[in-house]
Amino acid sequence: MAQISLNDIFGGYVGKRGVFKNKNTLSIAFTPENIPHREEQIKQLGLILSPLLKSEKPSNVFIYGKTGTGKSLCMSHIVKNLNHNQDNGKLRTIYINCKMRRVSDTEYRLLSQLISFFGIDVPYTGLPTDSLYKKFFSLLKEGEENILLVLDEIDTLVKKVGDGILYNLTRINQELEKNKITIVGISNNISFINDVDPRVKSSLSEEEVVFPPYNASELKDILTERSQMAFSPGAVSPGVIEKCSALAAQEHGDARKALDLLRVAGEVAERMGNERVLKEHVDLAEKKLDTDKTLEITKTQPRQSQCVLLSIIELFRKGMKNIQTGDVFDVYTQGCKRNSLKTLTQRRVSDLISELDMFGIVNSRVISKGRYGRTREIKLNLSNEMVTKIENFLKEELI
Repeated sequence: MAQISLNDIFGGYVGKRGVFKNKNTLSIAFTPENIPHREEQIKQLGLILSPLLKSEKPSNVFIYGKTGTGKSLCMSHIVKNLNHNQDNGKLRTIYINCKMRRVSDTEYRLLSQLISFFGIDVPYTGLPTDSLYKKFFSLLKEGEENILLVLDEIDTLVKKVGDGILYNLTRINQELEKNKITIVGISNNISFINDVDPRVKSSLSEEEVVFPPYNASELKDILTERSQMAFSPGAVSPGVIEKCSALAAQEHGDARKALDLLRVAGEVAERMGNERVLKEHVDLAEKKLDTDKTLEITKTQPRQSQCVLLSIIELFRKGMKNIQTGDVFDVYTQGCKRNSLKTLTQRRVSDLISELDMFGIVNSRVISKGRYGRTREIKLNLSNEMVTKIENFLKEELI
């Protein structure tokens, strides 16, 4: 077989007309000037937050909606316009994605991140949390800027560190005279606020804006507009946009899924040497994204679930064919000791295995052992390639 030169690959790629004109317009980071089918939500948020332009304190806001319904995109659009329209320089916007590892997974790290927006570095660990609160408060008190604090995936933050930090942040306003802090929380979980302390709820949840899922027709409009920016003329074949829209509409109207499908379909077409994106490329893109989704689900699981999954993988690597709950529990117990985690009961570990089964990561079935009770027989429902990816991530995360 003739050896293929990288120079041939790269040279051919550069010299060839690709399907994309500006692929970045299909990414999550891109904020378009026009956001179809979200006019009402943008209007609501604009009216709520407009007092910031007069250095007044607006209500705190909670934005709810499933993944891919435009929450973060619309908030980014509003922040951009707020900053453009302020003429007194007295508004500072702080955006934090609470899902990012090692940014907001402890109260200490979140506070150090907040302080860093004022140009001050805080040691990674080592200071009392109270001293960070005092430092953040003094920075607010010394300044004259109103603070708009956007906490994306706020439910993840509360799940990790509790709701006390939200209560403390809202109480700061009582001590400030020249400026105030306004909190915008973004969550995929519409029932999230019902689970927090009533005191936090009363001080935090003043306004709520709900983002409904997109339907297939709305997704088609979004993709049509973005595809004109993203692709070379004539590069998208008839039916491609409709197929991406229909598939994403089945996933709770997820515009992010629709855009990802269209982008990856374009990438697949280019790699296969096609000058047009076909419906077959969408099928291949969907398979690839489903694989990536499994890894993303693993990353968002609590550390206890991650430890259970790593235990199953370790047993799989040892060649064990019929993995049972007791086997997993023994390895899990050792993992908890290595990671300073509280060891859960075997029954709770069995519940976590059921959750992994629900996500499609493992297959588990309950089997009877007669007078010895029941157990679960567990098998990994992953390709060898995906097992390796997940194993590498979990070892970095846990060990």
